[in-house]
Amino acid sequence: MRYNTYYSGYGGYGAYSADAIYFVLLIPVMILSLWAQFQVSGNFKKYSQVYCVNRLTGARAAEAVLRSHGVFGVGIRRCSGSLTDHYDPRDNCIYLSEPVYDQATVAAVGVACHEAGHAVQYAEDYFPIRVRSAVIPATQFGSKFSFIALFLGLILNSQSLLLTGIILFGLTTFFQLVTLPVEFNASARAIRTIEDERLLNGNEITGAKRVLRAAALTYVAALLMSALQLMRYVLIFMSRNNRRRD
Repeated sequence: MRYNTYYSGYGGYGAYSADAIYFVLLIPVMILSLWAQFQVSGNFKKYSQVYCVNRLTGARAAEAVLRSHGVFGVGIRRCSGSLTDHYDPRDNCIYLSEPVYDQATVAAVGVACHEAGHAVQYAEDYFPIRVRSAVIPATQFGSKFSFIALFLGLILNSQSLLLTGIILFGLTTFFQLVTLPVEFNASARAIRTIEDERLLNGNEITGAKRVLRAAALTYVAALLMSALQLMRYVLIFMSRNNRRRD
């Protein structure tokens, strides 16, 4: 009887519970996430020690990307930390970390050109960046209150609260999804400009690609982790619905 209850409760998932399915899938996703972080730090460290032949700094590389796309009026400023580089559309500024801003390395050029790619996306009204910007407020709300709704739904055995938490958490997963094309496109723009403007030579371009490819992998891992958590909550919700019908 207990086996049959599990079977019907999870709608065809056999004796596996939501937690069992989650933890089985969690292992490869965690391995991917750790590998991605290792690749990012390793490649950035490696190519931060490879200096460009033309001595092009990160700040100058970002300027070159903007100029080649006809984008002007974007600030380029220094920020503290390492791998803290980002573009902020609120003040239309590219912020480059200390190992990137005034360093003439392959890693610095790759990262700086990627962030300049984001500035170009906003200037050209790139559709995925508009979608991501539009869902940011909802995503912030969802990330703040989803776990409260999920927790209360589980404790109070309330399906409506649990469903509310799932929907709110789903906003975070959706944000991770729309982030992928934004990040991939920024890297593609960066590499294309590096090649067209000859900001780096052949071997240096290979290094820049490895740095950006490793960074992109972290976004893939983040999406998979978020989707896995969402699937777990959905399975729990479905199993509770099925138990109520039994």
